[in-house]
Amino acid sequence: MTRVAGFFTAAFLIMAPVFAIASTWNIDPEHTNVGFKVRHLMVSNVKGGFGKVAGVVNVDDKDITKSSTTVTIDTTSIDTGVAKRDAHLKSPDFLDVAKYPTMTFVSTGVMKGAGGTFKVAGNLTLHGVTKPVVLQVEGLSGEIRDPMGNIRRGASATATINRKDYGLVWNKMLEAGGVAVGDEVVINIEVEMVKAK
Repeated sequence: MTRVAGFFTAAFLIMAPVFAIASTWNIDPEHTNVGFKVRHLMVSNVKGGFGKVAGVVNVDDKDITKSSTTVTIDTTSIDTGVAKRDAHLKSPDFLDVAKYPTMTFVSTGVMKGAGGTFKVAGNLTLHGVTKPVVLQVEGLSGEIRDPMGNIRRGASATATINRKDYGLVWNKMLEAGGVAVGDEVVINIEVEMVKAK
């Protein structure tokens, strides 16, 4: 899944300076990347992402732990750079995008971490299954005004899920031992958001 981000990403943008007022931020899909990687044939990692992401982050600057976010990712926008592989990932063997065209992340809590980092807990709904996920968030930037007058911020987040937890169980055994596709999926998000006016 490539260029995706957010897949769950807006969640990490709930960190704002304590002097700011409560605010709402919209994820900018053109400058947000929700990517992933998964082990292939036990020897390398295949990377990909999702090209269509939307989400809103509500920030409570007086009490960051009361902030919240909701993110939706279009599963049909998955892109690994190989059309044949993308078609397989969209099929019932994996994402089954005809039946489950979106995945969502809805935050359930925010916890402060060390060194200015955050943990954003939430529920990820993928392939018709909802499971808890924790995003590790860091690098929230300060506010900056772009040439069009919009106020922007950015951040990075990571998480790891087991695809089998979401019913994505397709695989093939290798003659030499092992499997074609790993179970662990590492998610990497680079998100940019715009302050709502």
